[in-house]
Amino acid sequence: MTLQGKVALVAGATRGAGRGIAVELGAAGATVYVTGRSTRGNPSEYARPETIEETAELVTALGGKGIAVQVDHLISQDVGKLIDRIRAEQGRLDILVNDIWGGEKLFEWNKPVWEHNLDNGLRMLKLGIDTHLITAHHALPLMIERPGGLLVEVTDGTAEYNADHYRLSPFYDLAKVSVTRMAWAHAKDLAAHGATSVSLTPGWLRSEMMLEAFGVTEENWREATAKVPQFVISETPRFIGRAIAALAADPDRSRWNGQSLSSGGLAQIYGFTDVDGSRPDAWRYVPEIQDAGKPADAAGYR
Repeated sequence: MTLQGKVALVAGATRGAGRGIAVELGAAGATVYVTGRSTRGNPSEYARPETIEETAELVTALGGKGIAVQVDHLISQDVGKLIDRIRAEQGRLDILVNDIWGGEKLFEWNKPVWEHNLDNGLRMLKLGIDTHLITAHHALPLMIERPGGLLVEVTDGTAEYNADHYRLSPFYDLAKVSVTRMAWAHAKDLAAHGATSVSLTPGWLRSEMMLEAFGVTEENWREATAKVPQFVISETPRFIGRAIAALAADPDRSRWNGQSLSSGGLAQIYGFTDVDGSRPDAWRYVPEIQDAGKPADAAGYR
């Protein structure tokens, strides 16, 4: 597949799924604007080493063109300036990926609303919902200037799974379910402009933070299965990136408009694999893991 000549914005590309998505779009030849709050010498409150500059360099190293732009997607004016820059430099936007999150340190497991920290919960909703809407508001007018645009709203869990499974707390649950509905709503508006909107979830993501939590690296991640056998169904962040690259390269992608998709499910259709040649399909096994006594949410799927 090739995305030569295509311009993408991956909002929230500092680490995890966002970085994997940006890298794979670059590997397919796209010009990719990567945004986030963490830059060299100026990290976000996550206080982690990953930066948007590193992501952009990885995009370029694999054949694309990575452009790092520091943006807080809660600040409408800054997002507007970002889109003005893309318009001035590229004159087009073909792919918008809303992967903005930032709530990993804000949610409390299995806490009802009256026990959960209220400020943290409301902050999580702003980071997980408001940022997506602000970015769509500014970016979609540029995307629909040409037919064939693709909007991907990245979330946690398929619509089918989230419909009858409680996700950690009312705040986390609402944040992730809302993104799926958001993609469905955007699909109604974008269809008239020849554009496609989908929600997409990774499976059990071997993000930088997840690997650290298990005390392993990407090179020896299988050692974690000695303690948590279910970790064998996990996937790299680049797997969801390959899912989006496949969608973007599909001339018939409009068939997915408004749908809730997963990286593993799309791999079965498009035939791509993870970087190790495997084809994990985590959401296929989540109910079985729960039945075995391992709560899916405790596994950290996103």
